[in-house]
Amino acid sequence: MTPLLILSLCVVIVATSFLSGLFGMAGGMILIGVLLAALPLPTAMVLHAVTQMASNGWRALLWWRYVRWRPVAAYVAGCGVALAAWSLARYVPDTPTALVLLGVTPFGARLMPAGLKPDPGRALHGVVYGTICMALMLVTGVAGPLVDTFFLGGRLDRREIVATKAMCQIASHGLKLGYFGGVIDQAATLDPAFAALAILAAMLGTVLARRFLEAMTDTQYRLWANRLITAVAGYFVAHGTWLLLIAKVLAR
Repeated sequence: MTPLLILSLCVVIVATSFLSGLFGMAGGMILIGVLLAALPLPTAMVLHAVTQMASNGWRALLWWRYVRWRPVAAYVAGCGVALAAWSLARYVPDTPTALVLLGVTPFGARLMPAGLKPDPGRALHGVVYGTICMALMLVTGVAGPLVDTFFLGGRLDRREIVATKAMCQIASHGLKLGYFGGVIDQAATLDPAFAALAILAAMLGTVLARRFLEAMTDTQYRLWANRLITAVAGYFVAHGTWLLLIAKVLAR
């Protein structure tokens, strides 16, 4: 990678980590979209996993006393189920397909019947959502919209959502790193110096977001979180669909 590309990616990582630190969501979706456009898919997945583990790890540390461990345990158990299944299938989509899947999932989550509304306090819900979200993460790189649906369906406040989700994401991104860095493509490695810069950028963005989250109310948090997801997901659907159409035209 050129120095300009490294600098640009670090700026994007700071910005998206700030967004994730504020809402616990959306930043990872934006970052994976940028990485998929700039890097080969396996390498993009590895870099995304490294930065998201750093961002979520630092966020979990900052909000440690707000972590709710029962949802974390159930969710991580579901992640293990999905990883075992995907390690056998080893399915990796092309970039346009990954972008479309990434964008469609938030809208699918919103169409779920009211009776299936998730509850983080119920262990079975945690296992089911952990399995589905981990499967989606191994296909698209992120599963933020469905993870958000899981946590927003309960009674956790904004700090509990951010902290508990951060713990879940540490586990899921760690599993994704092992999957794409070992199972799918052993060559999908990163330069250690660049990896260190990416980690520092992720931590910086997370720290900058803390004061803004403290000043926000739960109502404001939920309102702007939903708006962010809609905007980002809509862009990914449009961009991925455009790339698929171009590929079909060129294939003729």
